[in-house]
Amino acid sequence: MRHSRNPLLIAILLASGLCARASGKEFLTPKEIERIQDAQEVDKRTAIYLEAAALRLKTVEERLTGKESAPGDPLEFFTVEDMLEGYYRILRSVMFTLDEATQHPRTEQAKVQKALKELKSKTEKGEKDLRVIKRLAEDKQLEAVWKLVNQALDINRGAHEGAELGLERYSDKKPPPNPDLPEPDR
Repeated sequence: MRHSRNPLLIAILLASGLCARASGKEFLTPKEIERIQDAQEVDKRTAIYLEAAALRLKTVEERLTGKESAPGDPLEFFTVEDMLEGYYRILRSVMFTLDEATQHPRTEQAKVQKALKELKSKTEKGEKDLRVIKRLAEDKQLEAVWKLVNQALDINRGAHEGAELGLERYSDKKPPPNPDLPEPDR
């Protein structure tokens, strides 16, 4: 069996820096997990992951500005640190999902392009949100939060760069070469 690593994933992971602290705690809510499991297409799965990531950043900012979660809120029992770590882990999951999709010869190129565009767009917004959260952490002198924000910024930049590289790769009108098929005679 041939094992080839996607250079896109390798570039993303290198650009994203080291891993966030490892935690045994689940970083997705049960409803998010269910939605992701139901979404088989890479573009739909990516959108659900990125929606969950954006919710975490919004909730972190609200918590740091004094707004508490309402009873029954799906993130009610997540700490600010849990949500920042969750953001990091969600982006890693998106990168692995996209890597897996590009390795599978039956994945539709249009769906990968759509997922990459979504990742690029959401990481641009994520960069802005993370900068606000970083400033709040600095103002409140929350060192642990500040460190997690920096890790989230690193992976956010790596994911954004990876999305840009992927979009360049898929911008050609022809599908990417399949390494498992012989090259056509010219």
